[in-house]
Amino acid sequence: MTAPTRAGGGSAEPSNGTAWQSPLAMELYPRVCPICGSPDAREVAPANFDPNHFDSFAFSSRKRPEYMHLRLCECAACDMLYSSPAPAREALERAYHAAAFDASTESRYAAQTYGSFLPRIVQRLPSRDGALDIGTGDGAFLAELVKAGFEGVTGVEPSSAPIEAADPAVRDLIRHSPFRPEDFVAEQFRLVTCFQTMEHVFDPLQLCRDAHRITKPGGAFFIVCHNRRAVLARILGRRSPIYDVEHLQLFSPRSVRVLLERAGFRDVEVRPVINRYPSHYWAKLLPVPGRLKDRLLGALDRSGLGALTLAAPVGNLAAIAWR
Repeated sequence: MTAPTRAGGGSAEPSNGTAWQSPLAMELYPRVCPICGSPDAREVAPANFDPNHFDSFAFSSRKRPEYMHLRLCECAACDMLYSSPAPAREALERAYHAAAFDASTESRYAAQTYGSFLPRIVQRLPSRDGALDIGTGDGAFLAELVKAGFEGVTGVEPSSAPIEAADPAVRDLIRHSPFRPEDFVAEQFRLVTCFQTMEHVFDPLQLCRDAHRITKPGGAFFIVCHNRRAVLARILGRRSPIYDVEHLQLFSPRSVRVLLERAGFRDVEVRPVINRYPSHYWAKLLPVPGRLKDRLLGALDRSGLGALTLAAPVGNLAAIAWR
């Protein structure tokens, strides 16, 4: 592996939570585009993070934005935005293993949104024998799979905290582990899913190739990820919550299609996602100063308006591909 560089650079707002000793060894390694391997890239943004500002939520899902990110490069060949240098895979696994979790409500709403895509997928599947959710969190989507009639449902999750928070009805379906392809046999699952996880993995192309291997012929691979080309992301720029130290890459409709096709999938369909969350969560993502955000969140909670749900096309995309 190429010699590492030390992390650092830029300023950042203090992250949420209390002081915490990060397990992430902040040695960063250069890389080329993780989809197409092209070295032809331009720097979009220098690194802007401070490991001293990491807390137990730095590598957790649906957290309060910290406005920190690694150095970002844009691939001229496939439109991927990716970090280079980036932490090694082993360091990332340690960081996710120790991450906190307090997003059970948001997880449930996200699972319902993603579950709304299942009827169109099921119509084309020859059967519902076997489903795997990669990066399943607290397993909320596993309940959607069971409700949709899938058998042999399994989830994998590297963080212990969301598993502890899982509904007992699905907790036993979750393996506490990063996704490791050797844990599964070829053509084991009719449906493989991966939601808001592809941005976090060290090698997204290899993950998709592994997903292709374990998907049955005629089966589907269903992913959801951030769309960096979405209108809102372009308006907010690097004040968008999608620019985060967790995200080693960010996709566009073009780059996600290239990713899935290079992995061997066919008939790739890319569609926008309309998310529905409580207004408290939407307010948590607003790019406003921390004290103002605290007052806003407090007012929403005291008034009860924080529980009001709102649907919005904030810039996520769904991709369904076939084996």
